[in-house]
Amino acid sequence: MVDRLKDMIITGGENVYPAEIERVLAEHPDISDAAVVGAPDEEWGERIVAVLQPQPGHEVPSIEELRQFCSDRLARYKLPKDLVTVEEVPRNGSGKLDKVAIRQLVQG
Repeated sequence: MVDRLKDMIITGGENVYPAEIERVLAEHPDISDAAVVGAPDEEWGERIVAVLQPQPGHEVPSIEELRQFCSDRLARYKLPKDLVTVEEVPRNGSGKLDKVAIRQLVQG
């Protein structure tokens, strides 16, 4: 297991570990930092949402461009459905992703 169990996203009956998607997103040249969380979805249970921090002077790609970039690295059901752009991805004092703060960003 590569993520904490409580961070696992269940979408369409499939278990998805955010760390796997975050590693792929971090490979994109326009992305400085990335986090992935699940958000409630009536059809799929949860949908995958990417929270992205752009590289300085760059823009975050559109969701379509992002899905295309990830499509040869991830299974289709693991591709983000939505994205949120932030100036800085929330991290705690030890530098780990602050999943509580990130979920609050996504769920409003």
